[in-house]
Amino acid sequence: MGQGTGRQTRSNKSELPVNLNMKAAAEVEKDTGKVMKNRDQKLISVYGVADLNNGAIGLYNIGLSCCLNSLLQVFFMNRHFTVILRRITVPFSSAEQRKNVPYQMLLLLEEMQRGKREAVYPLELSRCLSLHGVELFVQHDAAQLLLILWNLIKSQITNMDLVERLTALYTIWVQEYLVCQRCSFETNRDSHMITLPLPMFDSRSHLLRTLEDSLQCFFQPEQLTGNDMCFCEQCKQKTPCLQGTRLKHLPLALTLHLKRFYCKKSTRTQKISHSLPFPQSLNFNDILTQEQCHADAKDKVDWQYDLFAVVAHLGSANFGHYCAYTRSLIDHQWYCFNDSSVCQVSWDDIKCTYGNADLRWGETAYLLVYMKKNPQQPHP
Repeated sequence: MGQGTGRQTRSNKSELPVNLNMKAAAEVEKDTGKVMKNRDQKLISVYGVADLNNGAIGLYNIGLSCCLNSLLQVFFMNRHFTVILRRITVPFSSAEQRKNVPYQMLLLLEEMQRGKREAVYPLELSRCLSLHGVELFVQHDAAQLLLILWNLIKSQITNMDLVERLTALYTIWVQEYLVCQRCSFETNRDSHMITLPLPMFDSRSHLLRTLEDSLQCFFQPEQLTGNDMCFCEQCKQKTPCLQGTRLKHLPLALTLHLKRFYCKKSTRTQKISHSLPFPQSLNFNDILTQEQCHADAKDKVDWQYDLFAVVAHLGSANFGHYCAYTRSLIDHQWYCFNDSSVCQVSWDDIKCTYGNADLRWGETAYLLVYMKKNPQQPHP
């Protein structure tokens, strides 16, 4: 939702020694052709220093771009994504290059790696996005902008193998079903999404207490009766039905969208600021019942996740500011990307984004990205 260029004061967060680290990064780039002995050095040469803490630099806010900046940092800190980005086919003409979002993201990533500044300007990428209707000086919603970026990235990558890898990295597969309560006849269809939109209230409008409760609520089936009854092909008439969603497959990087913004009838959009704690680790086998899943046993073994990133919103529904917290996949330390400012943070800082009903302008988690602990073979 709303965003601005405000800054938060975090006295307990230590700033990264960016300039010194950029020197080290430059030395690493010179030696990428050599055989590295140290594991971290190997990962730097393969994935790029922007994926690591010693290459983490900020992005300047160039016109209410904090939402875009936060999402870009989450993309760039995910080395599984940057491996795909580095293998894209470069568009032939300069005109095509200016319009190609993944190519412009790659150029920005390379600029962040080789620069010696604390932050860079995402100007060319912003110009590219404006050609696709994503304007600056507009208050974007992070969940909506993420979907726009995803569709642009996926549609503009020409290598089908990379498209499949990108799909396996982010896409959630579910089965939507409708069961007649008279004859038990079921109709279903498979569908996919990039984020799981999780409610903050249950079916009786009670506030949910934890992220696990919100996940259970999302997969809880709903009774359709009265005017909501559906036509049953078996009974040849409208009957009471059970409508729900089953989980089929989870990606390597799972994005959960906390639906903190809502619109009441005849009123403005409002923000739900109440606390919704989320864990550092998730095991979907412990959260969902067998009836809520439609996956084979081999796939369900892989349903254990660790928190990787939090996109947080500070402010009201109409005006505020976004920043991103990400955990390095190399040193496992947490970092806060607040536009041009980058600093190391603790888990206590992350917990401050749970929310607080008494602080309407407080910082609240809006998007949560969990990464698989022990990823197996990607889903076809």
